[in-house]
Amino acid sequence: MNLIRLNSVKSFLLDNRTVRQTIYKNTLWLIVGMGVNRALKAVLVIYVARMLGATEYGKFAFALAFVGLFSIIYDFGISMMIVREFSREPEQDFSSIISLRIILGLVAYAVMIIGSLIVTEDVTIRKIMFVLGLFCLIESFATIFYGYFQAKQKMEYQTYAETFQTILALIVGFFILFRMPSGQNLSYGYFVSSAIALAVLLWFFNRKIFRLNIGRDKAVWRKFLLISWPMALTGLFGTICTSMDSIMMGHWNFITETGWYNAAYKLVIVAMLPAGLISGSFFPVLSRFFKESKDKLQSLYDYHEKIMISLAIPLVVWSVFFAPRIIYMFYGSSFFPSVLAFQLLMVMVGFYFISRPLNDVLLASNQQKKVFLANFVGAMVNIILNLVLIPRYSLYGAAVSTIATYLTMFLLLFIFSLRPVIIKPLNRNILCDIIAATVASLLMGFVISQTFVARWNIFVSSSAAMFVYLVAFFCLIKAVKYFDYRYVKN
Repeated sequence: MNLIRLNSVKSFLLDNRTVRQTIYKNTLWLIVGMGVNRALKAVLVIYVARMLGATEYGKFAFALAFVGLFSIIYDFGISMMIVREFSREPEQDFSSIISLRIILGLVAYAVMIIGSLIVTEDVTIRKIMFVLGLFCLIESFATIFYGYFQAKQKMEYQTYAETFQTILALIVGFFILFRMPSGQNLSYGYFVSSAIALAVLLWFFNRKIFRLNIGRDKAVWRKFLLISWPMALTGLFGTICTSMDSIMMGHWNFITETGWYNAAYKLVIVAMLPAGLISGSFFPVLSRFFKESKDKLQSLYDYHEKIMISLAIPLVVWSVFFAPRIIYMFYGSSFFPSVLAFQLLMVMVGFYFISRPLNDVLLASNQQKKVFLANFVGAMVNIILNLVLIPRYSLYGAAVSTIATYLTMFLLLFIFSLRPVIIKPLNRNILCDIIAATVASLLMGFVISQTFVARWNIFVSSSAAMFVYLVAFFCLIKAVKYFDYRYVKN
């Protein structure tokens, strides 16, 4: 009996049997691979901020944000297109994609070096940028293999690779922090751990998937460059939305403020992880359903959006109430200016959650140019507001501009999904979930705002908040659907 159960669990975790089981399986693996591992990396970053202090950490964060701006050239949107194209037509030339990625990486690194000479005169920050540029090149190269695993819906392989890299990064990172703490030394640690992890990933792929070769099929290059450029520009503008505020603050010498802002932003990135994990499991199936059935596409979108809504609204309410305790717990009193920035940025997280299903449906439906346009407009809004708000309000102005950016992108994605009609982005079922999640979240906020609850340990009070929300949400879902049914019937 135990052997049968063991085989059943093994089959659930490793085999693709049904659509829903495959989504659950892949989500579970992504939670372990991307979620847990990125959360652990965030723990490392939190310790980095605590041990280096706001100013030294601000230098590292400024360098990393600037280098990340060039990640779009490293990737050029190819990773996402690998997921889409290989999930539809598995037998394609992967070796030529490898060579294309190498060429793009070298070009990106050269451009980044030139840019670093312009953006800052600080020699130490420039050195950090040079090393982190190599780190980003390696990290980006690995994503084409992750894209292949996702297309095959074998996220467990991605989990193996990311877990190894995370463990290695934690070991190297903490060794540097306790032995020779500095932003420059930490950049060396990032580079070394990523290089070793890539070597192991290449060995694994070559041994378990198929023998690696470097192809030079220019037709493959042309095909992927043509279909990827909208995603490349989308990624560029998306990176502008997430990094330009730190780059501008660093360039204007708000180094300490950059440290406070990025301390809050790292926690926000952890909060954004569930959206990426869930979308990573839905996207390959959405791509397939677009070709197979519009009804299935609508049904899967509804399911996706309802999950995001039920997570986004309570997460925003919870973070607003607990922000002071969260910042103090992770960073200490010296990072208290991060509290308001964290509260503002968590509002942005809500818009990010509910816009991801729209983003994924448009990409799965070959509408990447519309996604590009939404990100382009968002990036322009971000730059303009940063220019106006950061000089006057520093990190808080950056947070407000980020909220406005993601709100703009959400509204545009919503409009673009209506013409031509791909899916109905808002219907009765989704509206019921919005009502239930909003009322349940407000009730949760009322409970945790009570003085006697605020005195509890943060984990106890958070657990109580979750319990209140879940009970209220499911009761309200039943009630709203019942009255909606009675209304339609009458």
